[in-house]
Amino acid sequence: MKALKEKSDLELIQAYIAGEEAGIEILLNRYKTKIYTSIYLQVKDEYLAEDIFQETFIKVINTLKSGRYNDEGKFLPWVVRIAQNMVIDHFRKAKRGPTVVSSDGYDIFGVLEFADDSAESKLMLSQRNVDLRKIIQRLPDDQKEVLIMRHFCDMSFKEIADITEVSINTALGRMRYALNNLRKMIEEHNMMLNLG
Repeated sequence: MKALKEKSDLELIQAYIAGEEAGIEILLNRYKTKIYTSIYLQVKDEYLAEDIFQETFIKVINTLKSGRYNDEGKFLPWVVRIAQNMVIDHFRKAKRGPTVVSSDGYDIFGVLEFADDSAESKLMLSQRNVDLRKIIQRLPDDQKEVLIMRHFCDMSFKEIADITEVSINTALGRMRYALNNLRKMIEEHNMMLNLG
């Protein structure tokens, strides 16, 4: 089992297809947090996110078992794309548009640093995270999506472009707009706090 954990995604996929069930289990554990979080950030419901996550991996397993997986060294982006399609399908069925928000306690940009563990610092950090999530929520969906994938899922702009089916330049542009809009909204938010 230990030797398996050190294998690449492709080696784990090959091991799984060859009948070694531990291969898929290791892949699942390797990427569960990133994939689950990318789903949760869009649906904002942990039970629904868990359901979509499970449906995503059922689809992954079925595709692998049927021999239809075409590896190009892009297992994570492939799974994220499946998860993204599952989320879109869910919203289509629910007939409402998806929104993306930051999960509790997670700072998407690494903008906020943990100073120390005093109660006052924790309270201030918590309030800043709440404020930041509210500001992020006001971004257009395409900008939020790129921001989440880049800063939370550590995806390259090439991977983001592939998943969102846009050019790399479009993905870069959306990120630039997102950061510019965030800066403006944070400045406006801070001015309102100072006036209040």
